[in-house]
Amino acid sequence: MNLFLLAGEPSGDRLGAALMDGLHTIAKPRIAGIGGPQMIARGLDSLFPMDRLSVMGLAEVLPRLPELFALRDQAVEAVLDGKPDALITIDSPDFGLRVAAKVRAADPSIRTIHYVAPSVWAWRPGRAAKMARSIDHILALLPFEPPYMEAAGMTCDFVGHPVVAAPRATLAQAEAFRSAHGERLALVLPGSRGGEIARLASIFGEALRQLPDGVRVVVPTLPHLKDRLSEATRNWPGKPLVVAEEDDRRAAFAAADAALAASGTVSLELAANGVPMVIAYDMAWLSRLLLARMLQVDTVTLVNLVSETRAVPEFLGAACKPGPVGEAFSRLLTVPSLRETQREALDLTMDRLGRGGEAPGLRAARSVLAHL
Repeated sequence: MNLFLLAGEPSGDRLGAALMDGLHTIAKPRIAGIGGPQMIARGLDSLFPMDRLSVMGLAEVLPRLPELFALRDQAVEAVLDGKPDALITIDSPDFGLRVAAKVRAADPSIRTIHYVAPSVWAWRPGRAAKMARSIDHILALLPFEPPYMEAAGMTCDFVGHPVVAAPRATLAQAEAFRSAHGERLALVLPGSRGGEIARLASIFGEALRQLPDGVRVVVPTLPHLKDRLSEATRNWPGKPLVVAEEDDRRAAFAAADAALAASGTVSLELAANGVPMVIAYDMAWLSRLLLARMLQVDTVTLVNLVSETRAVPEFLGAACKPGPVGEAFSRLLTVPSLRETQREALDLTMDRLGRGGEAPGLRAARSVLAHL
């Protein structure tokens, strides 16, 4: 079997590496493509460095459009020359789906598979029909996504979310973290992008004025954001501790009593560690207006959607104000029954995402083989 895998950013590289592990376990295919360090470590000879595709924001993309078009055409040529049994594009739809469309137009015999379904259940449902013009099969991370993809004309398998297989801190590591930093710990996560941090840090800081006595604030982040978060949280209550090393971050998640977090996939990382949470997010006024018109669901928190509950309090857009956010977070930290109710939804979420079953990468590999 001959496959071409294409990942364009770190999240796709992680998914691609797990898929490669699964494929090598059961099929021993020949794999070419584009990927990052994790896929390369598993034997991929990347056509070009993946980080050449890692561009975000209109202002950053526009000057690089000629280069990105050239990279797209180089990828298409490599796929057509190799004539694989399947092209598997992983996340990064802006690049991967354009490659798939050109491959489909030039050689319809090459099967096309995309790993990570678009969030058509949340907004822009027309994306699924557009995707179906060039994609045959979808590997979905969320259990409720296959019907949306199938309705658009593609086959789709739920293969599990990678969060269920992510490493977690041990009980001993969590206890050591509490001994070092405080018995009552509150995680606060104001996002991972510059714009998010700029908007949310002041709102979260004001919300923490209602923090119960004796609670220490811990801010897990990535190494390249540590200085920025340290400055942004300098005047917060709760003696904020910014942690960026991977082991410290995992231990903080395992040790926390509750969390205040920006909306995003971090809610699933919190759920995997059994950490009850309040979700809050704000955006520019125009984005608020557009999102309000396009949103198809009454909650964007994945825990609420997967568990089919509304257990996690959510404050979005105009509702993202320090007073209500702080009150909800304070209540979560001081009312044990609220935390227990949430933990039931967190457990249900993890079970529905595949906890206790086969690793998502292996399930994805089985889906690929079954489709082919």
